[in-house]
Amino acid sequence: MTADAPAGPNFVPLRYRGVAVSTVPREVGLDAESLRAHFLGRDAYRRTRFVVARHDPAEPGPTAVLQVERASPEPLFSPVVDVRMVAGPDECAYVVDPDVDTGIPTALAAAAREHAPGARVVVVEGRYAHVNFILEPAPLRVVVRDVVPPEPGKLADQAARVVAVLEDLAPVELVARSVRLADLAASAPAPHYLLPCRGSGGEVPGAQVSYLDEHPEHADWTLLGCARSRQIHRHFYGEDPPTVDFCPKAGLPGTRPPEPVLTKCCLQEEHVESGDGWTSVPWGASLEMVRTALQGLVEREAPTWRPG
Repeated sequence: MTADAPAGPNFVPLRYRGVAVSTVPREVGLDAESLRAHFLGRDAYRRTRFVVARHDPAEPGPTAVLQVERASPEPLFSPVVDVRMVAGPDECAYVVDPDVDTGIPTALAAAAREHAPGARVVVVEGRYAHVNFILEPAPLRVVVRDVVPPEPGKLADQAARVVAVLEDLAPVELVARSVRLADLAASAPAPHYLLPCRGSGGEVPGAQVSYLDEHPEHADWTLLGCARSRQIHRHFYGEDPPTVDFCPKAGLPGTRPPEPVLTKCCLQEEHVESGDGWTSVPWGASLEMVRTALQGLVEREAPTWRPG
């Protein structure tokens, strides 16, 4: 039985060892009929499911991607009994970028966006000279709401590190949207600000800054913080100060955002919270917790995607 043709968007072969690169003689056209005649009956390795056909692998040039069916999956080699065109040269781009891990769907989508925007199929020769492709790249945009400083924003950096190693996550495009403490301060001018901790590295030009975690002597200040900071302030000083709230999760519960959102909240300590189109991790989340939250969000937003 012939296998179903791959369907986009974002189809990526599960294992790039199932993608073979074949040098086709120049007298053989890269059209469907010529390639079918060329490959039918030829032996193919048992793992081979797709063939990247080119005339000269050493130079940029026309490329076609084929799906092949073998007579039997059992022997080490078996003759090809069916050939189906996935993409011809007019809709296929070949990219060489040794920094791309071609086993990572997000990395393939990023390479397609950078090097071959508009191509229906993008073949990437990447790290370790491994070759893989992505069909109809359309990564899911995920907004990462964070607070800076410190720089880079910790959650955005963690999310980028996570997607850089996940082979079973639908392709995503992370979009960092960070709240800057200096911008918040400018919205509520004051001579003295209280920040949650010195570790954030926050400074407000032209103003005095104190840090709540150092339990300074009480002063007439404005808190740049969140609900937990107000709780700590109340514990230390018995009152709530004037506050500019920087919680990146604010406004999410009960409202679906225009694009999926990954964010964080100081009131979460050891758990992930999720809602319609968003997910939130604790302020000091581990990479594993960020992975769990991001993977859950993407699977809810792209439930039908699977590597092929």
